[in-house]
Amino acid sequence: MKKNSILIALSLLLLTSNVQADELLKDTLRVVDVEEIVVIASPKENRKLREQPTAVTLLSQQDMQANQVTSIKSLTGLVPNIFIPDYGSKLTSAIYIRGIGSRINTPSVGLYVDNVPYIDKSAFDFNYADIERIEVLRGPQGTLYGRNTMAGLIRVHTKSPFSYQGTDVRLSAGTHNQYSASLTRYHRISDKFAFSAGGFYGYSGGFFKNSFNNKKIDDVNEAGGRMRAIYFPTENLKIDLTVNYEYSDQGGYPYFYTGTVDPAKEERSEYIGKISIKDNSNYRRNLLNTGLNIEYQANSFILSAVTGYQHMKDRMFLDQDFTELDLFNIEQKQKLNTISEEIVFKSKPGRNWQWATGAFGFYQWLKTDAPVTFKRDGIEQMIENNVNNIFAGIPFPQMGMAVNNNPLLVNDRMDTPTLNGAIYHQSTFNNILTKGLSFTVGLRLDYEKNSIKYDCNSSIDYDFNIAFPGRPIPGIAIPNISSPASLTGKLDHDYVQLLPKFALQYEWKKNNSVYATVSRGYRSGGYNVQMFSDLVRAELQNSMINSLLAREEIPANMLPTITELVEKQIQVIDVKGESMYKPEYTWNYEVGSHLTLFDGRLLADLSLFYMDTRDQQVSHFVESGAGRITVNAGKSRSYGAEAALRASLTKALTLNASYGYTHATFKDYETIDNNNVAVNYKDNYVPFTPMHTFNLGAQYLFNMASRCWLDQIQIDANYNGAARIYWTEQNNASQPFYGTLNARVAFNKGNGQIALWSRNTLNKKYATFYFESMGNGFMQKGRPIQIGIDLRCNF
Repeated sequence: MKKNSILIALSLLLLTSNVQADELLKDTLRVVDVEEIVVIASPKENRKLREQPTAVTLLSQQDMQANQVTSIKSLTGLVPNIFIPDYGSKLTSAIYIRGIGSRINTPSVGLYVDNVPYIDKSAFDFNYADIERIEVLRGPQGTLYGRNTMAGLIRVHTKSPFSYQGTDVRLSAGTHNQYSASLTRYHRISDKFAFSAGGFYGYSGGFFKNSFNNKKIDDVNEAGGRMRAIYFPTENLKIDLTVNYEYSDQGGYPYFYTGTVDPAKEERSEYIGKISIKDNSNYRRNLLNTGLNIEYQANSFILSAVTGYQHMKDRMFLDQDFTELDLFNIEQKQKLNTISEEIVFKSKPGRNWQWATGAFGFYQWLKTDAPVTFKRDGIEQMIENNVNNIFAGIPFPQMGMAVNNNPLLVNDRMDTPTLNGAIYHQSTFNNILTKGLSFTVGLRLDYEKNSIKYDCNSSIDYDFNIAFPGRPIPGIAIPNISSPASLTGKLDHDYVQLLPKFALQYEWKKNNSVYATVSRGYRSGGYNVQMFSDLVRAELQNSMINSLLAREEIPANMLPTITELVEKQIQVIDVKGESMYKPEYTWNYEVGSHLTLFDGRLLADLSLFYMDTRDQQVSHFVESGAGRITVNAGKSRSYGAEAALRASLTKALTLNASYGYTHATFKDYETIDNNNVAVNYKDNYVPFTPMHTFNLGAQYLFNMASRCWLDQIQIDANYNGAARIYWTEQNNASQPFYGTLNARVAFNKGNGQIALWSRNTLNKKYATFYFESMGNGFMQKGRPIQIGIDLRCNF
């Protein structure tokens, strides 16, 4: 009763507010150019987003509200040819654009927040409580932004305390026990100084139940805050400081068992369509990001310096076999510190020669501790059976071993520092030969060094027995044989990349242009840290064989036969060859147009592209299932088209639509499958790339009569869809077309708003992720229908 009274009181407060509407409610549903009302915040570009020769999408705060964008994973479908599967946990932010993406390790899409780069993709999924706008640039952005922007770039901007004033209060509640609250104060003390500070809290009870313990598996708790201070010591000097902190604690990995994919494996039919995971899996993360932007405006140039620092400390605990069996689990802890610096000189806008010259560098310390624990069933299936199958080849005696460890711990500790440095220049020559014709040329020299220092070890104790069936010869028992194994060492490699860009653009009228662009991008290489548990397991097997052959208890007449047999099973462990993956790079060829028609009532953005990718990185589970690795998959190509339209039909009605088509296939990809058979995936579709993505949206605004107790009623409806998505390189599993409908009705009065919303309104059932491990198939389902209410107020 008390809770209901509080909600009623808040509703009355919001509905009776008589102050003027803030920026949140000022934007009616007419088509607006968001960049006309905000200061261009990028230190690198000289022109606004839609004036650049590249495919772009800009989402304002109002767009995010209408489409219920609450994190980076909400962008799927809203932006042409972008796919961000919502699966796993906040650790997993797999972003795919135009057939290029990454599930693990280095990202292929860059992320900047208030001009500060987020280097590691483990930090990409964060709360959007205080976001002003999002910009998405598709295609390689390597010349200005360097590594890991080969598929595109996402720029997120928080609200400026110079543009927003007052205190924002937001409360939200939804089905599936979802609650959130945020409060942010924006205060402009003078013309020279303004600051903002706020915090948020969110909770979700989860959507999916683990049948093993009958509990929700994907609950989430998160809390954090953001501070921002902007100071103008002089008219031409700006200092902008941001500090963001976020803590999250979530269950995760709600993977449904879909059946065996190995004909030799026994089907567990009673578990098909169920989540049945023995050990509770979860992910916890502490994330701190700070950025300092300093900008000095001289008469003929602008000098910017951006310093960034990121600290992340997280822990993932995962039942790695994803079943009710007692096989093995992994506990991965990461401790990351990154410092970056970028200095940029650029010309003032509006000149015939526009240029930008910069230098960028960062250093990242990353320590990973990822012990794998093999349980009793895992020891038997993955270690004992492997070794005993070797002895089964001996014609007469019966030999076997039994491991005494229970559990068996494999310790993996890795330091993987990364050093990167770059210099770049880009020039745009306007009005060449004729007015409106411009030519852009740029080049970036990018250097990177990757290192790994690994210290991995384990020890196994086992009993070995020899029996002589049918003979009156006593058996031989050798108890407590100890076999330690360790892998220690250090590797490093470096490389240099040249990232050019060429663009020709013709603007015959303001905000109406056509362009052609050629650009190159790359994704950095590195080391597969999750591979080391398998390497130590192989070293354990070698150690067991060697320690057995050294035992005096084995009869001399049997030793040559045993030696000849088991020495064939000694594995040569190539740490560098097994763990390292190479950089991936692509050339992008693109033509497009930005159009503003009918006195600004229609905005259209169109593009055609062709991408040629080499050494493409794809992710696999290792054969044992004890982790994921990145491998290079030869060549691929993708081509397609993109279109985005926004039309203001009346003062009250706005329609928007976007469509993306991508045809991405492997051109050259020969590999060895888990059965040690050579396969060629040439002409197969690249996984995790929807062939079609689209969005249809409508917004209608009812302006109420002057005497009405409401000012406005706003209705938003958006339908997002994606067509065939292949999940594997074999193309043996896919998700056919699906679409989800989101709806929202907002009641506005002064600075207050109450909104009723629904997500996946039609309760569409679909897979958002699928993978195969240890001969089994697993799927994560999309979230079911959810409805809720938001309360917002600015005072």
